[in-house]
Amino acid sequence: MHIFVIVRCEFVDGKEVKIILYKKAIIEGLNIFYREAGNPNNPAIILLHGFPSSSHMFRDLIPLLADRFHVIAPDYPGFGNSSMPTTEDYQYTFENLSIVIEKLLANLCISQYILYVHDYGGPIGFRLAMRNPQRILGFVIQNAVAHEQGLGKPFDLFKALWADPNPTTKAAFAQLTTFEFTKKQYLTGICLPYLISPDGYSMDQFFLDRPGNNQIQLALGYDYRKNVEQYPAWQHYLRTYQPPTLVAWGKNDFIFTLEGAHAFSRELTHIETCFLCGGHFVLEEQSLQVSALIKSFFGRIYS
Repeated sequence: MHIFVIVRCEFVDGKEVKIILYKKAIIEGLNIFYREAGNPNNPAIILLHGFPSSSHMFRDLIPLLADRFHVIAPDYPGFGNSSMPTTEDYQYTFENLSIVIEKLLANLCISQYILYVHDYGGPIGFRLAMRNPQRILGFVIQNAVAHEQGLGKPFDLFKALWADPNPTTKAAFAQLTTFEFTKKQYLTGICLPYLISPDGYSMDQFFLDRPGNNQIQLALGYDYRKNVEQYPAWQHYLRTYQPPTLVAWGKNDFIFTLEGAHAFSRELTHIETCFLCGGHFVLEEQSLQVSALIKSFFGRIYS
């Protein structure tokens, strides 16, 4: 049974304010949390978060898009407010996460959509597109890659883990789940420091610190090698299907490189690349600008 909800609107000083709904769906026996806003009759845009975040990273962007789009922002298993089964009870791979998101969208009767991908959202989103290219209306790519030269210095820890997953490389990889590194992801390369709320990195660390979550992140870190192996296939998909793509990139990101952003232009002809002043979590200071870019880019295509 599907329940359709008409999203309420409120008015403040005569201006319409979109309401975000906080919902859960049972997918493969898991509670999958998602944020929803906007009119279901509008084009759907699916916001896929990165590591170590959740749909919380889109908290400022969602209401800015809700007047033009039906917005869905899920939390993956093991992240945010979704179920967190142990690594013994659930196999944490990017393939399995993408299947959960695909089934969530089917459950919501969303047949076509724009994919907004950030960080870990890239491997999940490209898998969705590869399996069902006819469903993809376009991409917004925020600091997510499909080319090996896009992997920055922190991926040295991933590569060491892939080469030899021993106690030393596992302990080194665990540095990426510490509060120090989480905060670094939010603060490195920022341009407007007074816009960076500590809520973002504090929220992320709260979920990372749950018992057993370190094993989940280790499993996904090791599985990430399969994403790199699939880069040529994702590049072929982009060349073949030419999805309209907006690259909205935090230009001071130390995790994914500028080369990774430029590389998409090798595959795509209908692409607009915008480098924004900010870091890996550029939405913390540039949500208004990103929403304007999305509306302008897709407004020209689908108006």
